[in-house]
Amino acid sequence: MNTLTSLRDNLARMFGAQMWREAAYILIAFGLGIAGFVYTITVISLGAGLAVTVVGLIPIGLLILAGRGWNATWRYLANELLGEQIEPPPAFVRPQGFWRMFGASLTDITGWRAMLFNVIAFALGLAAFIVSVTLFAIGAGGATFWIWARFLPAQTMHDGTQHRAVFFNTGHSYWAVTGFWQFLLVAMIGLVVCALWVVANRGLTNLFRLTSRGLLGPTAWEVRVARLRVQRAAAVEDADARLRRIERDLHDGTQARLVAVAMQLGEAQDLLATGGDATLAAELLDTAHTSTKEALTELREIARGIHPPALDDGLAIALETLAARVPLPVTVHIDPALEQDSGISPAVRSIAYFTVAELLTNAVKHANATRAYVLVEQADARTLHVRVRDDGRGGAVVITGGKDGHQTGLSGLAERVATVDGQFHLNSPEAGPTVIDIYLPTTTA
Repeated sequence: MNTLTSLRDNLARMFGAQMWREAAYILIAFGLGIAGFVYTITVISLGAGLAVTVVGLIPIGLLILAGRGWNATWRYLANELLGEQIEPPPAFVRPQGFWRMFGASLTDITGWRAMLFNVIAFALGLAAFIVSVTLFAIGAGGATFWIWARFLPAQTMHDGTQHRAVFFNTGHSYWAVTGFWQFLLVAMIGLVVCALWVVANRGLTNLFRLTSRGLLGPTAWEVRVARLRVQRAAAVEDADARLRRIERDLHDGTQARLVAVAMQLGEAQDLLATGGDATLAAELLDTAHTSTKEALTELREIARGIHPPALDDGLAIALETLAARVPLPVTVHIDPALEQDSGISPAVRSIAYFTVAELLTNAVKHANATRAYVLVEQADARTLHVRVRDDGRGGAVVITGGKDGHQTGLSGLAERVATVDGQFHLNSPEAGPTVIDIYLPTTTA
């Protein structure tokens, strides 16, 4: 029973809807391949003919950019009919200036790769069309021969007899399909050829799949460039947000406090100059003194947010100082090999410190954690591993696309780590604990 079920399932997969989608892909690819080949040859021919003139190359650049349309068409076809999900290449970034735009259009890698795919698709589509149509005609014709053989014209053999279904006739001998067993044999051969047609279609479309993955998707270089653009934008936004926060803290806190100090000192000065109430003047001076000390404390906090002084003594001391200031027990374990931060760039130390600081703040504010654990170790010669673990309630997630498109929360941390090609891994089940593993390159070069 299991064997019959397995055989039925295999036949269903073999002769199911995917079979017809693959056959349809071959037929469409044949026609589309011809059109794409003509387009590509036209672009190359025009380019060769107009290369002597700069103005003539402008439409060639536009035609190369239009190759992205072929890329999208082939990717859509592969997705809909072959079930092949191919990531789109990065969008064309238009540089500033006519000549830079002109050069970028002529050297657009995605457009050239799409036209190369057109050439390959033409040759592969032609071969696939011939093989597929031939096998289908033979297989379907043989399987249904018993139906339409009666409509064939009668042929006279050398012995004077006439037959409507003759397969072989050398002039001396012949074999006529006239009986049940002959028709059954021809039908069986037709079914075998139909099976070969399905297998051949699968193999041919697999060649299209491989070619599509190689030429229609983004290259590793394009992926890296696109990721660097995103990371650069995230770094700029993060720096802008930091500057705005510092400006707000200075304006709303320290500046306002210093203005109050100036007013209090002015009032005290007036009282002393006019021989007024000395006790009131002393109170104003005392209040101004207290406000000045509070303003200095606020300035130190703001400066620590820009660059903690403890970082100058090393990441280990900075993290231990940070742990002592967090309002929950934090265990810090630093790899002894990192005590002197040898080989770790200042930018990486800063990212590691601020990431740990924000994660511990989240553990206090959002996770209701009672304790936390920080591990910093050398994963390998070029990688720094930072782990932050808390026993909070868990359920933390990385949410992208915050308000106004800015990254928020953990996603902001992930973007900050990514600016130096680091990795951010979050494991936070609903019941906790939350574990964040961060891998940073020791240098940003």
